[in-house]
Amino acid sequence: MTDITELNLQEIAAALRAGDFSCRELISAFYENINQYDSIIHAYLSIAPELALAQADRADEQYAVWRKNPSQSIPPLLGVPFAVKDVLCVEGFACTSGSRILENFVPAYSATAVQRLLEAGMIVIGKTNTDEFAMGSSTENSAFGPTHNPWNPDHVPGGSSGGSAAAIAARMAPVALGTDTGGSVRQPASFCGVTGLKPTYGSVSRYGLVAYGSSLDVVGAIGKTVDDVAMIFRQIAGYDPLDATSRDPDSNQSHPSSDAGGSPGKELSHIRVGIPGEYFIDGIQSEVRDSITRAVGVFEQFGATIKSVHLPHTEYAIPVYYLIAPAEASANLARYDGIRYGPRMSSDTLSQVYRRTRGRLFGDEVKRRIMLGTYSLSAGYYDAYYGQAQKVRTLIQGDFKKAFEEVDIIAAPVSPTTAFPIGKHADEPLSMYLEDVFTLPANLAGIPAISLPVGSDKLGLPVGMQFMAPHFKEQVLFSVCSLYQQITDYHKEKPGILTQPDSRQENST
Repeated sequence: MTDITELNLQEIAAALRAGDFSCRELISAFYENINQYDSIIHAYLSIAPELALAQADRADEQYAVWRKNPSQSIPPLLGVPFAVKDVLCVEGFACTSGSRILENFVPAYSATAVQRLLEAGMIVIGKTNTDEFAMGSSTENSAFGPTHNPWNPDHVPGGSSGGSAAAIAARMAPVALGTDTGGSVRQPASFCGVTGLKPTYGSVSRYGLVAYGSSLDVVGAIGKTVDDVAMIFRQIAGYDPLDATSRDPDSNQSHPSSDAGGSPGKELSHIRVGIPGEYFIDGIQSEVRDSITRAVGVFEQFGATIKSVHLPHTEYAIPVYYLIAPAEASANLARYDGIRYGPRMSSDTLSQVYRRTRGRLFGDEVKRRIMLGTYSLSAGYYDAYYGQAQKVRTLIQGDFKKAFEEVDIIAAPVSPTTAFPIGKHADEPLSMYLEDVFTLPANLAGIPAISLPVGSDKLGLPVGMQFMAPHFKEQVLFSVCSLYQQITDYHKEKPGILTQPDSRQENST
C-alpha cells in the first residue's frame, strides 16, 4: 500500500473524495510521523491531535453524506491537514512567534490566510518552529530550540520558516503556511528540498500575522510540489477588508486567485528566462552553480529562450534590507512590553517593567535588530540611513521592471550554499545576513518568487533554484515550474531521516 504521507496535495484531495482512505487515517498517518521524527527534527512547537482527529471525524461524516448525494457541494480541500508557522494566529493555539515574550499567548481569532484554508475544509495539524519574530535564516534563533534539517540533523533547515519546511520534508504535514520577509519561505524550502512560494506583496492578507517588516512581510506556502503551493495560493489569495495593503479584487488587473493553479504548458517556446549575472558571484558553492546551470539547460531543451539580464543594484540589497526591515521591526515590536501580551517581569516602576521584560524575554538577534532599526530612525540619522535606503529600494524595483521588459521570468540561486551546519554562524551575524543575498531583492521589489529543488551537493543536501516574475504573475511561475517537476524527480527524493531513520537518530544524539 502506498504511504499516504508521500502523496501530494492533489492526490490526497482526490483520494479522500474517492474514499481510498478516511480523513482520520490521513491525520493519524501524519501524527505517526510526528511522533517518530519530531523528537529529532523539532519542527513543531505545538500540536493538537485530539482536536485534529475530532475535526477529521466530522469531515468523514461530511464525505459520507456527500457520497450519497454528490450533487451537494463540499469544501475543495475537506479533511486535508496543514501546518502553520507560529507567527500566524490560529484561534485556540498558542502563538509564540518563537519568543519567550509571547509564551502562552493564545489569540482569539485566526489569521485571514489560515481562516481561508479552514473554510476550504482543511485542518490545522500544528504550529511550526520559527526564528524569533521571523528574524533569522536558520531557525536557530527560536527561544524554544533550533529545528534540524531532515536531510542531515546536524545542519540547519533554513529560516525563518524552517519548521514549516522541515515538517514538509519529513512528511509530518503535506503543506504548510510560512512567511517571507527576506527569503524566509524560499531559503528553507531550498535547504529542505521542498517547494516554497513567496507571493506578490499584497496578494495575500497579512491580517493575523505577527508583524516583522510591514512593507516586506508576505504569507507564503510550502509543499512538496509546485502544484501544491499553487492550490494553497488559490485559496488564500485575494483582497481582505481587514488588511489595507491587500489587493483590491476590482482593480484593473485580474484577481490574484484567478491566476493560480491551472494546467502547465507542454513546451516553453514562448517563455523568455533571464539569468542575472549579479546572482552568480564569487564564492558561490560549486554544486549550487552546477545544479542551476543544469536546470537552465532543461528549460532551454524544452524551447525556452535564455537571456542575460542585469540587475545592477543587487549589491545594495543587503544594506537596504537591514535598514528598512529593522526600522519597521523596531516600531512593530514596541507593543511587546509585558503589559498586554505574554509574561511580565515585575518591578517598582512602569519603566523598569518595560526594561526588565524586554531585556530578559527578547533574544539577542531581536534586540540587535531593534537597536539597529531605532538608530536608523533616530533624529539626525533618518535621512542618511532609512531615507536613503528607501531611495535605493526604488532603484532595485526599477531594475526588475526594466528586466521584465525583456524576459518573462528570472532564474537564480536561492542561496550561495546548501544548508550549513548548526552553529556555523552563531557568533557572526553579518555572515548569517549574507545568506540572504539572493532572496532579499524580490522582497524589496514586492515581486513573486518560487523555490524548487534542482539538485544536491556531495553531502546529499538539496540545492534550490528560485524563479521570479513580475507583480501578480504567479501563474507564470506555476506553469513553468510545474513543467520542470513533471520531467525531473528532485522533488520526489526523500531526506535521510526517512531513508535511514535509525542511523540518523544515532547521529543526532
